[in-house]
Amino acid sequence: MDSSLTPHGLIGEAYRPPKIGGKGAVVANHTMASQAGMRILHQGGNAVDAAVAVAFALGAAEPQGSSIGGDGFVMVHMAANKTVEVANGTGAAPLSATSEKYPDGIPYTGILGTSVPGIVDALLSAHERYGTMTLAQCLDPSIELCEDGVPVSDFQSRMAAQNPVLRSSSTSGPIFAPNGSWLKPGELRRNPDLARTYRQIADLGRDAFYEGDIAREIARYSEEQDGLLTYEDLKRHKVQWQAPVSINYRGRTVYEAPPNSSGHVLLQELAMFERFDTNQYGHMSAESVHLMVEAKKLAFADREAYMADPNFVDVPIEGLLNPEYLAERSALIDIERAAENVIEGDPWAYMDRLPDSAKKHRQGGRLHEAGSDTTHFCVVDRWGNSVGELQSIQTMFGSCVIAGSTGILMNNRMTYWHLEPDHIDYLNPGQRVRHTMNPVMVFSKPVEEGGRLELVCGTPGADTQVQTNMQVVTSVFDYGLSVVEAIDGPRWTHNQAGTGSAAPRSTTDSLQIEDRAGEDVINGLAQRGQPIESTGGWGGAGSEGAIQVDLENGTLFAASDPRREGDALVW
Repeated sequence: MDSSLTPHGLIGEAYRPPKIGGKGAVVANHTMASQAGMRILHQGGNAVDAAVAVAFALGAAEPQGSSIGGDGFVMVHMAANKTVEVANGTGAAPLSATSEKYPDGIPYTGILGTSVPGIVDALLSAHERYGTMTLAQCLDPSIELCEDGVPVSDFQSRMAAQNPVLRSSSTSGPIFAPNGSWLKPGELRRNPDLARTYRQIADLGRDAFYEGDIAREIARYSEEQDGLLTYEDLKRHKVQWQAPVSINYRGRTVYEAPPNSSGHVLLQELAMFERFDTNQYGHMSAESVHLMVEAKKLAFADREAYMADPNFVDVPIEGLLNPEYLAERSALIDIERAAENVIEGDPWAYMDRLPDSAKKHRQGGRLHEAGSDTTHFCVVDRWGNSVGELQSIQTMFGSCVIAGSTGILMNNRMTYWHLEPDHIDYLNPGQRVRHTMNPVMVFSKPVEEGGRLELVCGTPGADTQVQTNMQVVTSVFDYGLSVVEAIDGPRWTHNQAGTGSAAPRSTTDSLQIEDRAGEDVINGLAQRGQPIESTGGWGGAGSEGAIQVDLENGTLFAASDPRREGDALVW
């Protein structure tokens, strides 16, 4: 790529300079949410305080991507403690949810497709552990957004109009289409009911949401609408704090969320790509893209075979991340030819134990035929603490219905469940579904050994997330690109038959790639058998956000994705 063609690219493409600061950075998928987080940093709050502000603000500012009626993962790094932890904010299927309840499939709209919303418990648990400001202070910016209103963007106006239930629903219609007419760009979207809900949470904490009046109203609405979500489902929910999974990648330590997150898929992809000499294959060359796509195929085949909620399914995570196993998998990659009908490996052969017979599991050695919407934000504060969070209501605007008088837009996460009994992620009441959300942090070495944060990043995009994150991590650490170059540059996404998370599952293989990759790259991939589809100049998946830390000077480089409406702010 000729960087002279782009105004800010030093090595690759960049159309904007990175935002550079020294005391803090916030990157989110809506500028008002970024501002909410920065406001808290300016008031003396830490990264966790700011993350709570951003998360709740997004429910008002970016309802197509998230809501407290959804779920997610909160990755927290506390520098003084030398720790990285994950607050798992994913909720279970309702206790009455069985495949028999969905003879025609799980609906995308309406409360019947809603699982237990878990993100509130994760956020408030993180705040209770590590926050320094009061919860009311952290929620003030989001309450203001609900009451004063958020100007509707052209993108939000167009996307809302593509979801007619938002207008026809008696609860969501007054918010998204007051007087029966869709809000136009520039008009204010207000949600006073959500402001009242936020105030209850600020006053009473998580119990207001899971055991108090909010829970009762959600349950009442669900029963009224013939949903499966009950008060008991909400009351029994508890956040789970987890240790991250990690690998050494070219001398650095990459941390990811563990199962039921698909974060291990990124680690597998990176570990397989690491076995090839990047000096031989340049950045965004046909060879390097091909190698990444082939690694992705192998990792996704493994995910489809083995990964689900570890509380119910014995996931061989140690085997999946075993260096010898990954060497075996990477040896299957042909630099000259795209693989077809990729199947899973046998990670159990690299485990020092047998599967737990009390849990569902898949033994190795059997062949497996291969074949949305979310929001991400990240924060780094002046003390070196950081938060990376993915939160979601599944597809755009989730279920498209608001739960009664709460103002809360509910998720349609149930559409991630498989209804085939032999699938590893088969719907089971009270179990958490397999997730695609995966917050990423990269350190100079293991954090407990004094490793220092170098990068926090992530993106929405369902099954495309781990692919986009792989491109960003390799661009920065293999090829020396800035975070802006890594995000602005041409992007590719591979769709793999039989591995789609959301119903209906993807059935055809394709490699979608932006035209800016150039004819030589695209032709080189096609010659290797990759099924190319153009996404135009800027049609790539995801909305990556990233903060990179200059270890020598302590400065912060922040960037958001120009493909969406995000914003990066620094201090």
